[in-house]
Amino acid sequence: MTKRMEGRITLVTGSTSGIGRGIALVFAREGAKVVVTGRNIEGGQETVDMIKKEGGDAVFVQADLLQSSQVEKLINRVVEVYGRLDCACNNAGIAGIRVPFIEFPEDQWNLVIETDLKSVWLCMKYEIPQMLKQGKGAIVNISSAAGLKPNKGSTAYCSAKHGIIGLTKMAALEYAEAGIRVNTVCPGPIRTPLVEDLCKKHPEREAWYISTTPMRRMGTPEEIGEAVVWLCSDASSYITGITLPVDGGYAELL
Repeated sequence: MTKRMEGRITLVTGSTSGIGRGIALVFAREGAKVVVTGRNIEGGQETVDMIKKEGGDAVFVQADLLQSSQVEKLINRVVEVYGRLDCACNNAGIAGIRVPFIEFPEDQWNLVIETDLKSVWLCMKYEIPQMLKQGKGAIVNISSAAGLKPNKGSTAYCSAKHGIIGLTKMAALEYAEAGIRVNTVCPGPIRTPLVEDLCKKHPEREAWYISTTPMRRMGTPEEIGEAVVWLCSDASSYITGITLPVDGGYAELL
């Protein structure tokens, strides 16, 4: 049986851990050759090793996605290693601090907006030209349920995640005729190692996540990966510019 992404070349940013790693693993399981990227060399190599252990094909390329020169080199490296770029998932981001709106520090605003929003723009700025050369491509940008429903105290994070949705729609509109599809996935509460550690230290946080999610459970990184892979696959060939919540109903039902 042919796998959904057999032979396709995929880039997943922020795939050294957490949701990004889960996305990379699902792509690999479905037959894609995966370029893992981020700043954490150890974590990146760990993801590659996990993929190879299951018989997949992957490489790690270290890159700081806030530097345009490094993003350009990253895309060039993808093409150098695998010859093309069929799919990209722009996932890298940080949550930032939680403080009241008028107390939010300017340096923290700049850090979160650059890491979560500017990096997605920069990645598409270099991913799209390569896809234009090939005549087609699929991009999925990772926003958040906070991009649909604001959370008190997360001023920069919510702003950046809302911004990703707008950025995605702009790119989808401009390149639809060129055969490039661009969509957004908005994860809700997901059981990443970081969130697990937080819940161990603050059990009330896990209870809050579960109580505010209609399905009454947290999601897994692989469940986000399934949505991303579907949006990059031929099964969604007539879909572009959408915002897909994968959040157990959090942003839609409460």
